[in-house]
Amino acid sequence: MLMNLFKFKGGVKPPTNKTQSLGLSIAQAPLPSKLVVPLHQSIGGTPRPVVQAGDKVLKGQLIGEADGWISAAVHAPTSGTVLEVAMHVQPHPSGLDAMCVVIEPDGKDEWIARQPVDYQALTPEQVRERLQQAGVVGLGGAVFPTHGKLTASKTVPMDELVINGAECEPFITCDDLLMRERAEEVVRGIGVFRDLLQPKKVLIGIEDNKPEAAAAMRAAVDALGEPFLVVQVPTLYPAGGAKQLIRVLTGKEVPASKRSTDLGVQCFNVATAYTAWRAIAHGEPVVSRLVTVTGNVGEPRNYEVLIGTPMGELLQLAQPQPDTDGIVMGGPMMGFLVPDAKVPVVKATNCLIAHSERLFPPKAPEMPCIRCGACAQACPHELQPFEMYWFSRAKNFGKTQEYHIFDCIECGCCSFVCPSRIPLVQYFRFAKSEIWARERDKNAAEGAKARFEFKQLRDEREKAEKAEKLAKAAAAQAAKKAAEAAAAAAAEASPTAPDSAAAATQVPASAATVEATATPAVDAEKEAKKAAIAAAMARAKAQREAVQPKNTEQLSAVQQREQAEIEARRQAAHLTDPAQAEPAAPASEKTD
Repeated sequence: MLMNLFKFKGGVKPPTNKTQSLGLSIAQAPLPSKLVVPLHQSIGGTPRPVVQAGDKVLKGQLIGEADGWISAAVHAPTSGTVLEVAMHVQPHPSGLDAMCVVIEPDGKDEWIARQPVDYQALTPEQVRERLQQAGVVGLGGAVFPTHGKLTASKTVPMDELVINGAECEPFITCDDLLMRERAEEVVRGIGVFRDLLQPKKVLIGIEDNKPEAAAAMRAAVDALGEPFLVVQVPTLYPAGGAKQLIRVLTGKEVPASKRSTDLGVQCFNVATAYTAWRAIAHGEPVVSRLVTVTGNVGEPRNYEVLIGTPMGELLQLAQPQPDTDGIVMGGPMMGFLVPDAKVPVVKATNCLIAHSERLFPPKAPEMPCIRCGACAQACPHELQPFEMYWFSRAKNFGKTQEYHIFDCIECGCCSFVCPSRIPLVQYFRFAKSEIWARERDKNAAEGAKARFEFKQLRDEREKAEKAEKLAKAAAAQAAKKAAEAAAAAAAEASPTAPDSAAAATQVPASAATVEATATPAVDAEKEAKKAAIAAAMARAKAQREAVQPKNTEQLSAVQQREQAEIEARRQAAHLTDPAQAEPAAPASEKTD
């Protein structure tokens, strides 16, 4: 059946380099010396470890429990002994550590008791929960927990279910071999997704450079009687991107601010459908995946590899050349050099490329941007990479966000076509990481401020409560003392009163009684204050007298009369206090 295909803007056509690893069938990688299984292998929360050093585990046994809805469980890839639960280097450009469960294989590869189920007898919620417990995530590279994508929008009907078999990245062929050799199980997994989402049609998109895979998928669809449509799309990188493939097959363009389900579309990788079927129909959690091992090796091939296998041990199976100087995880467009050959294979590991300068010659020195616009023409998201580059380089991160830097999927098309050989994607990753770091710092500062304000409020509340308690205690103590004083006064006033009269005068200590009995104490306090004031006035008078001039003892009679007249006039003018004025000496005393 022919159908109308659409185009997406931009894209490039790098050398595919896929034939090297397609000559041999899928092989089973042997058990490694040890398995380092990271607990965090998908988007979402970090699973909680449920084993500890010394525990014996079986293949498929739960070792990391999902800690939320957007999280997926982690399982033991083989039977053996847990050596430790500790931090180990991860396959990430940063080379940072993460919590891992280290298992020493016992060589038996003994499975747990597997429990296949008929998913059609379960509710959709039970199927999604089973996929979460089996650790099924997107194996196309995004590693988003699959069960979280299997709920259709409540407001928008599901029109198309898109299955991604494009595999557009150079060197990678694991999905191609999977569709060739295990097409029936892939189609059955697609049927599970179809029954959960109830779309109007199912479209399986495969690049036209994979004719054998397309033929195998059509044969499986026909054999199972499914109404799925296998569509071959033009080979153009990055046609394997979810938004690009949806655009090609449906003509719908998913905005950055929305999800594909808002447009009635959902997309899954073929390897994800395969592992979902194995989890439901065979009771097998995700403990392995197909990995393409290629590059500077003597025998490139696709292997079924246990999760946690050290990459260096896996690369040795393909006989790397002596000049191999590193390992690239992923393809040459979006992949990265791993920090150490001991890092483990994870669920996102679809390809390992043995790196060498002969295969990937060093780039010439970076040159200034000439604003040719080639990067903008190649960008599949219709961004302006040269503008984002200038503002990233100038550390003007606000402007990079104005140019929608977070819409960039880091596909590398801009860097691939840049005539100045500018590593544009690296600048964009730097800008994103700086923006995220500043957001984290801002959120941390706001959180610290909120905690400080809450502490202040709590301290003030505690002080108020303490003061209130002390005031109540003081009032109660004063009331008690006043009551005791009133009782003692009453007893002294009528010591010979009959018992009946004494009983009649003993009333409950109500508020009025307390107030009445508290009056003597208040009067005594007032008298004490008055006495203190009088004493202070006396001391002040004594000080004034002590500093009075002492040159009036030897006055003559005339001088004494003049002084007396002056003092009389001052008293008449109310300039002195008569009580404080010194009495005039009698006339008999004023003579010699």
